[in-house]
Amino acid sequence: MLDFLWKLAGLYDYITIFITWSFVIAFLYNLSASINKYDKSCTQLAFIMMVSYTSSVFMDPLSETPHLTLFIFDIVTIFVLILWRIYFSKNFPVAFYYLLVGLSFNAFVFFGMHYDSIVLGNLDYWWFWALYAIGQIISDLTMLLILLINKDFLGLVALKRHLLNPKKCSNEEVK
Repeated sequence: MLDFLWKLAGLYDYITIFITWSFVIAFLYNLSASINKYDKSCTQLAFIMMVSYTSSVFMDPLSETPHLTLFIFDIVTIFVLILWRIYFSKNFPVAFYYLLVGLSFNAFVFFGMHYDSIVLGNLDYWWFWALYAIGQIISDLTMLLILLINKDFLGLVALKRHLLNPKKCSNEEVK
């Protein structure tokens, strides 16, 4: 597993460019798909994600604290998504919830890697490194897919509805 992770780290620049261009493509797809539609919320979400990922490309990955910088990028993007929801959105697409979960996961692993490698000075492989390397890529690809299809394919929105609005059994329903 360690060899696989080092090979994956060697592909970091290519993976970053692929993910960034994919967010640009997702935005362009949503832009073309929403030309004659009233609801442009998915296009706006794709634009926010495109700007976030494109601006993070200009960050130096060899800086002293690259994981902390990426953590801050994700937190700022989450904050922008919440502001978008409060002030500009009339409709809450499924993609909004997936983006919040994906960015939160990415922020968690970025902060964890910063704490592990910079604060603790750990340079030995352990399971969290695999979670970081593989989980972050899967999270990014999931966010890309949801921007393209806007369907609740993992059931996150259904789970949210179930947890926040449980059916309350009243006497009238039992009768």
